[in-house]
Amino acid sequence: MNVRPSPEDFLRLIERQRRGKLKVYLGSAAGVGKTYAMLVEGRRLRDLGVDAVIGYVEPHARPETTAQIGGLERVPPREVRLGGGGPALAEMDLDAVLRRKPTVALVDEMAHTNAAGSPNAKRYDDIEALLDAGIHVITTLNVQHFESLCNVVEQATGIRVRERVPDTLIAEADQIVNVDLPAEDLIDRLKAGKIYPPEQAARALEHFFTEENLTRLREMALSEAANFLDRRQRRKTDAEASAASPTLARVVVAVSSGGPHPEILLRKASRLAHQLNGTWQAVYVRTPREHPNRLSLEMERRLAATLEIAQKMGGTVIVLKGADVVAALAGFAREAGASHLVMGKPGAKPLSRLFRKSWIERLAAALPGVDILLG
Repeated sequence: MNVRPSPEDFLRLIERQRRGKLKVYLGSAAGVGKTYAMLVEGRRLRDLGVDAVIGYVEPHARPETTAQIGGLERVPPREVRLGGGGPALAEMDLDAVLRRKPTVALVDEMAHTNAAGSPNAKRYDDIEALLDAGIHVITTLNVQHFESLCNVVEQATGIRVRERVPDTLIAEADQIVNVDLPAEDLIDRLKAGKIYPPEQAARALEHFFTEENLTRLREMALSEAANFLDRRQRRKTDAEASAASPTLARVVVAVSSGGPHPEILLRKASRLAHQLNGTWQAVYVRTPREHPNRLSLEMERRLAATLEIAQKMGGTVIVLKGADVVAALAGFAREAGASHLVMGKPGAKPLSRLFRKSWIERLAAALPGVDILLG
């Protein structure tokens, strides 16, 4: 039985630390009830005497959600006018919320991209600013916006999600509540006009809101919520265990200046580290033949983009120099106490040229006890 953390549970968390606490209402798709649940909790916290206000909410003209706004103080959003006389966009007024300094701010749509000219490019950056100011935040997020699930979601649904949230931010949440709704019930809500207007609903039913897609996304949301709870329990167990016997997993992923899809390896390493409640590092070995003067501009840009993705997903980027990639990787993995090494599959260039035929055997011999995983 899935027991949701109550507003009283979150209230107890609030009282423990100066930095703000973060609670995330997680869902499989739009319309499952995340914003509604967030507002209900805000009202209950207010009834408990907590200074809870709406920092930003997007009710999407849904009557049930809009009804929950009444009675809650709402910090007025700021209007942003786009060039060319376009319509005004409403954005959270971060400065106004910081000046108001409530105990709890309700901030909808964590993955939202702010309009040009905003203090931060992403709403999750706004949330970080609130947390740093000691303001506790309750927010909403759909599972397809997890950075590490980008490729999985694209393979399952055929849609590449552009707005993504680094997994490190989600992992730092103090509570995650999965707002679950079966695919058939969500489709019924869509057909009844409770999520989108008729024309938009019809397009959604033909593309993203298919029963197959929604079922797969629901499985992902349930899995991520379970992983979060499992990590929290393991952290608690580790904290209670003797400090003399640490069990923290350390994942190392090898990246190169080539390869068609390096982000897939990075996401595999990121998810493995999160599942093991560990840390991960992306390691690039720059050989003499890959000196910046010898790499093409395209390869340099690809490498820089790969390392930037690793940082966004919470990995530590390490650049080593060495003529022998295997020796450099093995030496680093030993010093770092790596438990897992994630590599590209044999034949992927340029790794196949660098490692030649015996790189797996060499690594296995040099790193006994380290699990070597091929992407």
